[in-house]
Amino acid sequence: MKICVLPGDGIGPEITAEAVRVLKALDLKVELEEALLGGCAIDAAKDPFPEATQKLATAADAVLLGAVGGPQWDSNPRELRPERGLLRIRKELGLFANLRPAILYPELANASTLKPEVVAGLDILIVRELTGDIYFGQPRGIEVRNGERVGFNTMIYSESEIRRILHVAFAAAMKRDRKVCSVDKMNVLECTQLWRDVAIEVSKEYPEVELSHMLVDNAAMQLVKAPKQFDVMVTGNMFGDILSDEASMLTGSIGMLPSASLDENNKGLYEPSHGSAPDIAGKGLANPLATILSAAMMLRYTFADEAAACRIEGAVKKVLARGFRTGDIYEPGTKRVGTREMGDAVLAAL
Repeated sequence: MKICVLPGDGIGPEITAEAVRVLKALDLKVELEEALLGGCAIDAAKDPFPEATQKLATAADAVLLGAVGGPQWDSNPRELRPERGLLRIRKELGLFANLRPAILYPELANASTLKPEVVAGLDILIVRELTGDIYFGQPRGIEVRNGERVGFNTMIYSESEIRRILHVAFAAAMKRDRKVCSVDKMNVLECTQLWRDVAIEVSKEYPEVELSHMLVDNAAMQLVKAPKQFDVMVTGNMFGDILSDEASMLTGSIGMLPSASLDENNKGLYEPSHGSAPDIAGKGLANPLATILSAAMMLRYTFADEAAACRIEGAVKKVLARGFRTGDIYEPGTKRVGTREMGDAVLAAL
């Protein structure tokens, strides 16, 4: 198993180090090789996604990513910002399907900002289309019209792009509670009217799965009102970006949420859902569990090693049950630990 490790910026190197320790502890036949992506790549190679990284990521079976970004690069030209590297690697590798599970561990029910009875037992999978929509649509830019600056972007989806992400969502639902909620804004946006039309067509191939539709503004409200009504949510790139971050806070901390971005052959890029947290970078305070759980998703989806994935997830559950907490999920009566100590606890649980 060839894994390209991209520690990235901010807390990225700290959290990926713990995930790598866990992978090595499983005694699997893995080859791990690091490369640069994001701000660190800009500093070293003047490119957020250097050619050397492209070659390594393309040759690897899977990619494990920490996080990218930081305020020191915010004033760079747009093409020399860390986030461009992230968008480019997704496009280069054809990673069109982003899977973000939002699972509330019983031990963290009090860490959620919602009442425990609202979120207890939460288990949602958000499927986000990742290589289309307004993030990649052309034309785009900022130009002067009638003497003033105008910014513009294009929201665009082809039928084939919509169809393939919907198949991912329905296939996932078949292994869960067999419910798919397709999120759009068809009352305003023609692009998402097409999305809804295609969703209805694809649903006919999955008669065992219940399909529902929800406008994105209502979906955002329902996620905090009654989140357990959802099983699998599927939506476009921009809506999915926002809704998945909202869902992450239902679980107590975005530091607990892994993600997988897959191509059509289940080659994937695996990363925590959170950002680079530059305010705590280098302090040993970051929560590595989302990255460790991302490694579990890698074993499940790319390498089809369900047993190894379950071992990691089981170890994380044990650690939480034993009361270990990083600062983002700490509450009185539990044991506050740092990044390395949390990794040690997971290794001990393994």
